[in-house]
Amino acid sequence: MVIRIGLIGKTNAGKTTLFDSMTLKAGEISNYPFTTKSPDTGIAQAVTLCVHKEFNLLDNPKNSKCEEGWRFIPIEVTDLPGLIKGAWMGKGLGNQFLSVAAQSDALLHVVDASGSVDKDGKIAEPGTGDPLADLADVELELVLWYTKLFSSNLVKISKTAKLPGMGLPDAIAEVMQGIGVKREHVIYTLNEALLQERDVDTWNEKEMQNFCWVLRDISKPTLIIANKMDLPNSAENFKSLREKYKGLMVVPTSGEAELSLRRAEVKGLIKYVPGEERFDVVRPQELTDAQKNALAYIRRKVFGEYLRTGVQFGLNIAIFKLLKMNAVYPVADSTQSIRITL
Repeated sequence: MVIRIGLIGKTNAGKTTLFDSMTLKAGEISNYPFTTKSPDTGIAQAVTLCVHKEFNLLDNPKNSKCEEGWRFIPIEVTDLPGLIKGAWMGKGLGNQFLSVAAQSDALLHVVDASGSVDKDGKIAEPGTGDPLADLADVELELVLWYTKLFSSNLVKISKTAKLPGMGLPDAIAEVMQGIGVKREHVIYTLNEALLQERDVDTWNEKEMQNFCWVLRDISKPTLIIANKMDLPNSAENFKSLREKYKGLMVVPTSGEAELSLRRAEVKGLIKYVPGEERFDVVRPQELTDAQKNALAYIRRKVFGEYLRTGVQFGLNIAIFKLLKMNAVYPVADSTQSIRITL
C-alpha cells in the first residue's frame, strides 16, 4: 500500500519548492501564478527510529533504507496546481486539482505565512497579503466541490438509501467513494452534523453544506504548513493561523532552506539528515561565498528561530499523527540471526 500525500494551496505559496525539498525533483519554480500547470508526483520519506540498534540486530531493508539508526520509509507526494476561486466549478486548473486531491490519503495545505502573495496569487511585498484568507479560500473551494458532488447526486442517494439492505451511509459512500469517502466517514459525519435520523430529502442547503464541511475534514485529514517562516511578518501570521485554526495542526516551515540543505548534502558539502536540528559543513573549502552566506542565514533565521526547517517534521506528522500509521518491522527468520526486512 502506497501512502499518498497531496500538497494543496494558493499559487505561489511555495508548494513546488517544498515538493522539491521532499523529493529532490526539479520542478519549475517561479514568481508568476500557475507555474505548476499539471500535478507532479515524486517519492519522499517518512522518518522514524529504526529498531535494529535497540535490539542489537542486523537489518536488511527491502522497501526502505536505514541510515545511522533512522529508517526512511517511502511515501508518494504530489504537487498540485494552485487553486483559485471558482475551481469547484472547473475554473483555472480546478478539475485537475480536485481530481488529484481526491486520491490523496492526507493533504498538506501550504500557506505563505509571510503574506507575500496577493489575492490574485501574484508575488507581493511581505505583509501585504492575507494568509488566513488564502487558507480559507482554498478550504471553501474544496467544500464547495464536495457539496456540488453531493447535491448533483441527491436523487440517486435518496433512491439508493431506500433499497433493501442499504441505508443512507451506504448510499452516500457509494456516490462519493471516488474521492476517498468511506462508509465510516459518512457515519461519523452524520452524527457530528446531527443528521443521522433525518431523511436526506428534508435537508436544507445549510445542512447540506455543513455535512460536506465535516465530511471533507474527516475524509481528507489536513495539516497546515506555514511556509516561508524565515521572512518578515511570518511569526505574527503563524500565531494568527494557530489561533484561528485551533482544531488543526500548524507546522512552521522553510521549504527554501530545506531544499538548499538537501542539495548541499547531495553534493557532499554538508552532512544533514532531513528533520534533524543541525547540519555540519564537511567541505568548507569548496563553498562559494554565496553558499556560506546562505548556510549562515539558515542557521540564524531558521534553525536559530525554529530549530529545524519543519519540512520533514510536517511529513512525519502527516503520516504518524494525521493518518495514525505505525512502522512495522517483520523479521526474516526469528529462529536464526534475526534480520529486519521492512
